This record gives sequence, C-alpha cells and structure tokens, in this order.
Amino acid sequence: MEIVTITKENLEQEHICCAIANNKDCQVVSKKAWLLERLDDGLVFKKGNVRGKCFIEYIPAEKAWSPIDAEGYMFINCFWVSGKFKGQGNGQLLLEECIADSKAKGKKGLAVLSSNKKMPFLSDPKFLKAKGFQLADTAKPFFELLYLPLDQTAVKPGFKPHVKNSGIKAKGFTLYYTHQCPFNAKYVPLIEDIAKMKNIPFQSICLITAEEAQNAPTPFTTYSLFYNGEFLTNEILSDKKFQKVIDEKLQKDKFRIDII
Repeated sequence: MEIVTITKENLEQEHICCAIANNKDCQVVSKKAWLLERLDDGLVFKKGNVRGKCFIEYIPAEKAWSPIDAEGYMFINCFWVSGKFKGQGNGQLLLEECIADSKAKGKKGLAVLSSNKKMPFLSDPKFLKAKGFQLADTAKPFFELLYLPLDQTAVKPGFKPHVKNSGIKAKGFTLYYTHQCPFNAKYVPLIEDIAKMKNIPFQSICLITAEEAQNAPTPFTTYSLFYNGEFLTNEILSDKKFQKVIDEKLQKDKFRIDII
C-alpha cells in the first residue's frame, strides 16, 4: 500500500478516512479545518491511498491536545485501521512510518492514549503492547498512557496531575470536546438539542486551543462526557445512545430519591 502524507496542498483533495467522503459535509469541513490549523504545529497525518479507515495522526507532544507531560516525544492522536484493511500489515506499516519520521526529527519516543482494555475511539492496547509500547501512567477510570522509547535514557511521559482522578464539580451533563474528531460536528448539536428539549442540565465546552486541551479535566479531550461531576464515557454518542443514557441516569436518580 502506498502511504500519502497530508499537506496544505493536498488536504482538500484527499479523503481523511474517518468521515464520509463528501467534502461539503459538516463533519469533513470541521475536521479538515482543524487539521489545517494544526499542520503549522507539526501535526502529521499519514494514510493509505485508499478510501477507508487506514491512517495515523500524530503531533509533537508539546502541542498535543491532551493533558500530558511528554517533552521531546511525539504524541499519536489517532491510529485507526479497520474493515478490509485489517490483517494485512497496514497498521505495522503506518506505525513504522511514524517511528521513522519521529527518529528523523530527533524525538525521544512515541506516546499514545489508550486504555486497560479495548475501548471505542482509543488505540488498541493489545496491538500497541505487542509492538513494544510500555505503560507510562494511568488515570481513572481506565485511561493508560503508553510509550515507545526511541532514546533509552529519556524520562518516561506521564499525565498531568490534575487529570489523575477524572472528575469535575458540576451538576447534570457536561461535555468536553474538540473538532479533532469529525463526528462531533454532527453528534454534539444533536445531544445538545435533546437535553434542551427535555430541560436537562447540560453544558458543552468546546476546547479550541492546545493550551485549553492541556488544562482540561480529562485525558481524552476529543470527547468526554460527565454526569454530576463523574466521568461517564469517551464514546461519541448518537442521539439514540444519549437518550438511553438519560433514561438510565434519571431512573437511577429517582431510585436514590425513593430510597432516601
């Protein structure tokens, strides 16, 4: 498979893999706008020359949209190979591209956000650990920061202390998100409308700079939903899934009130 590197010159023409192909779709527009701004920060987006989910996206850790301390590392934002492109060595090929590029840029190693088991929208820990990634740090409830050292003398990366417990002080639903993931452009407004229609406390906080993301109360700034201050999910919810979450939480709250 040929590997294509996204540039300012070819961004508009290339399919960015994780959203639908129509360049006029709000999901594609928001993701490409986000990518365009990040290219000046050193972001790299490499993809197979196919129309599908076969890509790796990474950025110097100092510019990462995640609350980590990883000076001198490269941070993998998103690494996704799925469908008919799995099981053909494409994941290994993309990872080798990232490693070679990071070495050429003098990076100490790679860091990536994962979890203690395979979770939606997070890199697969089983695959990464099989490729030599090691556990650097953990944050509640299930987040893991994995790293692959390229310089054996380098200090391992870690989460910023303020995200170790993944909790906030807020009532109702609170959503932190960025435009890094194209799906947010469609699904965030949908669940906002549902909460408004049902008169349920809901606030959405869009992180628009790396500095804001690095100071966010969650390791996964792409999408993190809290309820009454507790981390709920990093899975980007459709309207139907959000409705199910609402029903479950309100029923549980009613049960607690009845007991009291």
